[in-house]
Amino acid sequence: MAGRRRVSGFSVVGLCLLLVGLVGCGGRSVADPARADVQRVLDRRAAAVLAHDAAAYDRTGTGTGFGNLDAIPLAAWSYRVRDVRRTGDRATADVELRYRVEGYDRGAVATGRTVRLSRDGTGGQWSVDSDRPAEKSGQQPWDQGAVQVVRGKHSLVLGVGQPAGNLRRFAGLADRAVPAVSDAWDGDWARRVVVVVPRSLEGMAGLLGSPASSYRGIAAVTTGETGGRERAPADRIIVNPDAYGLLGDLGKQVVLTHETTHVATRADTTSATPLWLSEGYADWVGYRDSGRSAAQSAAELATAVAAGEVPARLPTDDDFGFTADAEELARAYEGGWLACRMIAEQWGEDRLDAFYRSVGAHDERAGAVEDAMRKVLGTTLEDFTARWREYLRTGLG
Repeated sequence: MAGRRRVSGFSVVGLCLLLVGLVGCGGRSVADPARADVQRVLDRRAAAVLAHDAAAYDRTGTGTGFGNLDAIPLAAWSYRVRDVRRTGDRATADVELRYRVEGYDRGAVATGRTVRLSRDGTGGQWSVDSDRPAEKSGQQPWDQGAVQVVRGKHSLVLGVGQPAGNLRRFAGLADRAVPAVSDAWDGDWARRVVVVVPRSLEGMAGLLGSPASSYRGIAAVTTGETGGRERAPADRIIVNPDAYGLLGDLGKQVVLTHETTHVATRADTTSATPLWLSEGYADWVGYRDSGRSAAQSAAELATAVAAGEVPARLPTDDDFGFTADAEELARAYEGGWLACRMIAEQWGEDRLDAFYRSVGAHDERAGAVEDAMRKVLGTTLEDFTARWREYLRTGLG
């Protein structure tokens, strides 16, 4: 599932991008001895990373990039060789890298890598020549340069090519976001976040393994896995510094709080959760203590309502699509936000949280919202939509 908002005037940007781990493509397996030899080399390489032992790392092959990740507090780092393709004394291995940031990740991040190796003469030891993201996997921060680390009270900021002062400001924003989310969301979550700040839009796109054009105007992205707490081990808030820098102070805080909300609600966000609810709830938390009126924060929808164009239905997932124009996308976010705001005002904040969890508890999308509305809110989708449309007329007309 994906949703996003563009920077336009004061409009803030949020994106929840839910990813499954992608690993390199498999090929024809070679004999077990070669595969086992490669695994042993990578095991030694992993041990060197965890021990911060540059000399031991160098003995496994190229030392390029070792210093880039030295500052990251790692609790785990391991390789799993999935396949090896060998031609004489050269080999290419499809590898799954799993790592965990100490104190922040419930479980390991899994990412695909392509490792190229060589050896001197028949029977010699394999040596790593290069270690790069697999074709369908995004880069990791250390692939882009030396990673700087700033620790906040509730946050860990990983930056590449950014002044230390910028990273400290992101830590401050995240440290304010975490208590704000905890005050609104009554579910169990880690109450800490990892924020990644690359050098530019291109760096953000590299981390996500997508073209930069997909994220132009997107201020931040949250990556993670849906499907229950056991599948939500390690979220990352990834910032687009180009777009983020266009926001004012309030906008910057709303974006970090919005993204932090996605981290908090991840375990209760499933394929049954529509984007109007997941993105609307994140915006509701983001704006909850801002003091801004509905008309101030829903400018595009207010313009439409004033012209007599009240939406006939709640936003669909397609309304949040990457191909939507900026105004349509803004109206989708604003419509979802005001639906959640209406629930909080007319049914209460506790009921809003219960509704969110109830929708996500379903196995599939069909009927999930309708069933949760009946059980938690005591209403029907038709009645809820009518009340929402009136809420828009009253608040924005």
